[in-house]
Amino acid sequence: MTASLAMPTNQPDLDALKTRQHGAWSSGDYAIVGTTLQIVGEQLCEALDIRAGQSVLDVAAGNGNATLAAARRWCQVVSTDYVPSLLERGRARASADGLSVEFKEADAEALPFGDAAFDAVVSTFGVMFTPNQDRAASELLRVCKSGGKIGLANWTPEGFIGQVFKTLGKYLPPTGAKSPALWGTKARLDEMFASQAGDIQITRRDFAFRYRSAEHFVDIFKTYYGPVLKAFAALDGTNQNNLKRDLLALIATMNRSGDATMVVPSEYLEVVVIKR
Repeated sequence: MTASLAMPTNQPDLDALKTRQHGAWSSGDYAIVGTTLQIVGEQLCEALDIRAGQSVLDVAAGNGNATLAAARRWCQVVSTDYVPSLLERGRARASADGLSVEFKEADAEALPFGDAAFDAVVSTFGVMFTPNQDRAASELLRVCKSGGKIGLANWTPEGFIGQVFKTLGKYLPPTGAKSPALWGTKARLDEMFASQAGDIQITRRDFAFRYRSAEHFVDIFKTYYGPVLKAFAALDGTNQNNLKRDLLALIATMNRSGDATMVVPSEYLEVVVIKR
């Protein structure tokens, strides 16, 4: 998964890519990173102006940030992901907060729900990583009711996480698939959603990554964040050191802490699609 915006030159094996991605997201412990992003789910639910009692589907939910945010607003929430261990982390969080949520293993490219089943469909930094982007977008639209809303939070290619993936891409063979960072561009969102959208509202936001230091961020991500963990594991010792050096250099250019800690804003698009 690189953040290059170049289009593929040949037809990639999307099934093989999905298998590799499943292995990446199943490794480490994404929930360690995911829980720090909770505010994004809360802000997305406010942007959607969701109402108590509405049916909400969280797609590629990870450990359930948007899931919990919607459940806190008294919605009827179904939380889905194709990594069972992440659903278990989401279930534990919901139980700890006394929230009623249905958890279901599901592939974002083949959602096991009927047409027009939900008032709102959400995904925070999740569905953007699907290998078959058009199929995933089509599924989001299919399960959303007419007049319903699709809410997305997608990293931009220019932002910090987009640049992290671009840095990883310098060390890994190309997949041939479309970059996940395309979900963080208006042009690609229009391609995927405009034909069935009454309106597409896009707001640029920043999420601040706050860590004890740049080294702390790299250590956490290479230990718990599957794609970074797998990238380091695929490299020899020299290239591991080079990759770490490049990530630390990237952080140094964007760190606004003014002290020994790390405070790096990462731009993302907050997207609200209103289905016709």
